[in-house]
Amino acid sequence: MSMITSSYVAERKNMKPGDVIAFSGKGDVSQIIKSVTRSNVSHVGVILQTTERDQHEESGRFFNQIIESTSIQKFNGVIVNRLSNRIDMYDGEIWWLPLRENLRNAPQRMKNFYNFLFSQVGKGYDTIQAIKSALDALDQLPIFGHGPTYNNEDFSEFFCSELVAAALEEASVVPKLNASEVTPIDLCRWNIYEEKYYLLKCDPGTPEEKKCIGRYNTIDPAFWNY
Repeated sequence: MSMITSSYVAERKNMKPGDVIAFSGKGDVSQIIKSVTRSNVSHVGVILQTTERDQHEESGRFFNQIIESTSIQKFNGVIVNRLSNRIDMYDGEIWWLPLRENLRNAPQRMKNFYNFLFSQVGKGYDTIQAIKSALDALDQLPIFGHGPTYNNEDFSEFFCSELVAAALEEASVVPKLNASEVTPIDLCRWNIYEEKYYLLKCDPGTPEEKKCIGRYNTIDPAFWNY
């Protein structure tokens, strides 16, 4: 596995639906997520659509849309944004994790992916399940079969990694699993990506060890929850 330092301008033409975008924020909530999950990834979204022509440009350039569950533009929940805008305004590290080509080749997979995600737009952000998903250590307590922080799968609202995991499950990229228990770093560690991933944005002062995603692309999602 290797990380390449690049930029969105250089890589955007290569991005495809299903690719995951990972973020490392600097705000208080992001710091808590990174602390309890012992990682440097605090948020994820997924590329929804690409090659949509920009009517205000004559260069023929296209832009990518990202769908995510987050707090932005005075809305908390599932929203679609232009990825370039998200990158410009984001304070922290951003990575592009390209999905393996063999996992998205079947047309029916992508149809299911689109249908699922478009039907979630506008749903609220699930703060409670986001917190509980990060506290995995308590799930091992023998209370009614699960610990007090265990999430039963519930798609009435979404937190970020739950939305992406559920979409990948609908597309048969990953096997049946409990998407409501998936954290941002869990998603980044599933072995569903290409060998190389890309650091698109980074603070010059970020230590080298925090620029890489630990154990990227190393865990079979079929065994992730065991």
